[in-house]
Amino acid sequence: MTRTVSISLVTLGDPLAMTGGYLYHRRMAELAPAYDARLTFASFPSVAFPLPALAARRVLRTVRDQRPDVMLIDSICAAFLAPVRMPPGLPVAAILHQPPGGIDHGRPRALAQAVLDRWTYRRAARLLVASEPLGAELARQGFGDRLVVVPPGRDVPEPPPGPAADLRAGTGAALLCVANWLPRKGVLDLLDAVAALPDGAARLHLAGDEDADPAYAARVRRRLGERDLAGRVIRHGRLPKEEVARLYRDADVFVLPSLREPYGTVYGEAMAAGLSVVGWRAGNLPHLARDGREGLIVEPGDVPALTAALARLCADAGLRDRLAAAARLRAEEFPTWEDSAAVFFGTLRELTPERPAGPT
Repeated sequence: MTRTVSISLVTLGDPLAMTGGYLYHRRMAELAPAYDARLTFASFPSVAFPLPALAARRVLRTVRDQRPDVMLIDSICAAFLAPVRMPPGLPVAAILHQPPGGIDHGRPRALAQAVLDRWTYRRAARLLVASEPLGAELARQGFGDRLVVVPPGRDVPEPPPGPAADLRAGTGAALLCVANWLPRKGVLDLLDAVAALPDGAARLHLAGDEDADPAYAARVRRRLGERDLAGRVIRHGRLPKEEVARLYRDADVFVLPSLREPYGTVYGEAMAAGLSVVGWRAGNLPHLARDGREGLIVEPGDVPALTAALARLCADAGLRDRLAAAARLRAEEFPTWEDSAAVFFGTLRELTPERPAGPT
């Protein structure tokens, strides 16, 4: 019988937070029993940088109390472990959803954090990364000998039963954006693009955490209150994953003009649900969808081009259908969560003395 491998995942703040990295970790925790594994969490307090580092020894005591076979460090908190000694004899790995230095910080913090992140990663036997481009970036920084790409799965839960909702509400098409309100997600650019569409062209549906960045959220709310967006946008806020699946099912087009997505889980989910995708030629999107094949990809920051792309799809149902069918077909090449879990837990099991792998 295969021995259960215990993994202690060190992260920052509430593991139930609604962002891509946390959702990834929870999905792996749910799947762990099928791979003879158990995944538990140990969290740094979510306070201003670099104050979480003061809790490093307490967090490591929590890890020791969990008696894991492997300690897995989330990239969001790697910097806070740089100054401390790792528990002796405990294999260490890291799961990276962002490059060293992070992606949502100002330049001074990013530079300082990058040094600390890399210090921690040098002490890890394996670096699990969420995408090929992120892996290539880490390889250029000298970590190529320990990288394993483990992307998120494309599959989402089944939506609740019931008839499809009328998300168009009398317009030409229902646009969907699933994103927390962060500057790099491009929500303001999207609102400007939607405001420039012809009257009656589309209804935009926004789903995601509206308070992820209070200063940016205030700007988004002010923009939503302007007259040129009256009646054009529906806000859903944070939703359970089943309700997000319902929006994927009932929308016509997925749009997210994000400047930097190490993977972009929502693009893959939308494509698997049969939606064409629209966004900037940035981050991982060009590796998931091709312009004119599975979606319309425009140059970063070109809001008139974003408006034109949305206008084309709103006015041409045939084009939407062709791109959507291609997107669904392309998404079949992406891994499922079970595919990714097999690599995830197989890689971590290799760090323990016993190495059998595979789901039960």
